[in-house]
Amino acid sequence: MSDPVRLSAWVHGYVQGVGFRWWTRSRALELGLTGYARNHRDGRVHVVAEGPRDQCDTLLTLLRSGDTPGRVDLVVEDWGAAQGGMTGFEER
Repeated sequence: MSDPVRLSAWVHGYVQGVGFRWWTRSRALELGLTGYARNHRDGRVHVVAEGPRDQCDTLLTLLRSGDTPGRVDLVVEDWGAAQGGMTGFEER
């Protein structure tokens, strides 16, 4: 098994007030990931997820799939080593 990774994804588009964070949380929990989805004042949602690389890749694919609530225009991703300390997946 590979070391867990941290995916940091900034989601741009119409993604606030449409159930996007709830949807993201549901997908992340189905994939066994920990982390959070947080609204930002500028209209973006910041998604941080930790777990196996393939599961994080799947979440990233889902974020870009066009099947999300609202409308995703762009997802800017950044990868790093998992930092741990998170349990579950929160909407913040």
